[in-house]
Amino acid sequence: MKKTLLGFSALMFTCLLTGCNQLTQYTLSEQKINDYLQKHNEYKQQISIPGLLDTQILLTKLQSQIGRTDPDKVSLSGDAKVSITSILGKQSANLNLTLKAKPVFDREKGAIFLTEIKLTNYSVQPEKSLALMNAVMPYLNQLLKAYFSQKPAYVLNTDKSKSAALAKKLAKGLEVKPGALVILFNDYGPECS
Repeated sequence: MKKTLLGFSALMFTCLLTGCNQLTQYTLSEQKINDYLQKHNEYKQQISIPGLLDTQILLTKLQSQIGRTDPDKVSLSGDAKVSITSILGKQSANLNLTLKAKPVFDREKGAIFLTEIKLTNYSVQPEKSLALMNAVMPYLNQLLKAYFSQKPAYVLNTDKSKSAALAKKLAKGLEVKPGALVILFNDYGPECS
C-alpha cells in the first residue's frame, strides 16, 4: 500500500513539474509534418477524355504551415507539373499551388487527414498557359480533395514511439496551434485536471 501511495505521489509531483502536457497531449511540429509529406506524398494523376484530352499531373514539394494564417486550418504549398495533350496539341506548365484544409485525426488509423480542401492561390509558368490552367483548376481541386481524403498527411509511428502509441489509443481530439498539431488525450484541452 505504501509503495502504491508513494508511486502515486511521485506521479502527481512529476505531473506538477511538467505541466501535465506529456500526460494529456501529443504534439506534432510543423517540421515533423513537412518531413512526412516529403517522404510519403507524391501525387500523380492522369485525367483522360478519350479523343479530346489527356492530362497528367505531378504534385511535389509539399510544405505545410499549420495554424499561421487561419485558426484551425493548415496551408499547403507545393509545385505541380501539368502536361496536357488535346486536339489543339501538347502544352506543359509548372504551377505553384496553395491549398487550405482542415486537419482531422482518425483514431482508428492513427492518422491525420486533410478535409475541406480548397485551392486558394496558384501561379502558372509559362504565363501563356494561364487560360488553359484556369479551365483545369476545378478538376485539380476535386482530385486533391479525393487524394487527401484517402492519403493521410501524417501517420503516427506506433511501433517506434510509445508516446505515439499512447496518442493513438487515448486521442479525444485534435487542436491546431501555430506551427503544431496537438492530439489531445482528454476533452478539456492541454491543462492538467
